[in-house]
Amino acid sequence: PQPLEDSTKHKISNFCHVPPTHVLSVHDVTNIYQVPNLLQSQLLHQLIQRSLNMPPSIMSASSPDLGLWQQMADALDMFEKKVTIALIGKYTGLQDSYLSVIKALKHASIACGCQLQLSWVEATHLEQDNNEEEYLLAWNKVKEADGVIVPGGFGNRGFLGKVLTAEYCRIHKKPYLGVCLGFQAQVVEYARNVLDWKDANSAEFVENDDSTEECSKQVVIFMPEIDKDNMGGTMRLGTRVTKFTHKHADGSASTLQSIYSGGQKQQQREEVLERHRHRYEVNPEYVEEIHEAGLKFVGRDETGTRMEVAELPREEHPYYIGCQYHPEFLSRPLHPSPPFHGLILAAIGELGDFLVGTKQQQ
Repeated sequence: PQPLEDSTKHKISNFCHVPPTHVLSVHDVTNIYQVPNLLQSQLLHQLIQRSLNMPPSIMSASSPDLGLWQQMADALDMFEKKVTIALIGKYTGLQDSYLSVIKALKHASIACGCQLQLSWVEATHLEQDNNEEEYLLAWNKVKEADGVIVPGGFGNRGFLGKVLTAEYCRIHKKPYLGVCLGFQAQVVEYARNVLDWKDANSAEFVENDDSTEECSKQVVIFMPEIDKDNMGGTMRLGTRVTKFTHKHADGSASTLQSIYSGGQKQQQREEVLERHRHRYEVNPEYVEEIHEAGLKFVGRDETGTRMEVAELPREEHPYYIGCQYHPEFLSRPLHPSPPFHGLILAAIGELGDFLVGTKQQQ
C-alpha cells in the first residue's frame, strides 16, 4: 500500500469540501502503533493547531516528541520471542468483550519484548460434563500455555471451569492472574481444596438457588452497601485506594507490591490507585483463616476489611495473583499495567530478574 497520490487527494477534497492539504493518508503500516508517526509526518499536529487557533504555548508548531513511542513501534516489528497466554472466558464468541484485557496483555508483552499469542478457552469446556472432545481440547490449551488469565464476568455459567483452572495453575505452578471474578475463583478454589471447605462458594451463585442452605461457607458475599434489588448503577465503581498491608514471611515486599514499585531494590509503594467494577467481595468472616492457610491477602482497602489483592508467596509459586480491581483499565502502551506485566514476565521466566533489578522494561 502506498500513500495517496495528489490527484486522489484533490478528488477527495472536491467531494468532501475540505482543502487538499487536509486530506491525510492512513495507508497500511506494519503495526497500529506506527500510525501516530505516519500522521505526524503529514503535519497533522500543525493542521490541528491552525484549525483550533491554538497558541504556540499550548501546542508547539514543531514536531511533537514521539521518540519513545516510535522506538516502541519499531521494536515491535523486530520481536522474535513469543509468549502464549490462555484467556479463560465465557464470552469468547464475542472477543471484543475482553478488549481491555487483550490490550493490557499486548502492552505487557511489548514491555517484555515478545509477541503475544492468545489462546482462547471457553470456561464451560473445562467442566467435566462437557463434550469430551471440547473438554480435552480446552485443557490442552491451558496446559500448553505459558501463562493463564481469568478475567471478570457475571453469572454462574463457566464459574466451575474458572475454579478448576485456578486449581490447576496453583498445583502445577503455572503463572496465573485472576481479575475480579477470576480473583474470587481463586479464593473459592483455595477454600475448597486447601482448607477442605468442600461446599465453599460465592453468594452470587447460591443466593437464588434452592441449595443455599447447603453452602455453609460463602467465602464471597454481596457487599453490604449495595442494593440487591436495584442493579442499575449500584456497583462499586471508579478509582479506589489499595494499600499493601502484608509482607512475606521473610519480611520482603509482596510480589505485586514489588512489581508496582519497579523491583525489590526500588522504594516500595505503600498504596496504588486502581479502578473497580464489582458487587461482590471476599467475606471478611473468613479472611484470616484463608490468609493463615497460605493464600495471602497482601492488598486491602483503607479500612483493612475489603480484600483487593491475593497471592501465593514467591517461594511457593512463580506467579499466582488475583486482584479485585480491574488493572486493565489503566494500562497504556508505554506504561503497562503492573499485574499484567508481572504475568508476562513470569510466563517467559524473567520475573525473578526483574524483581532483583537485572531485567528492565524493554
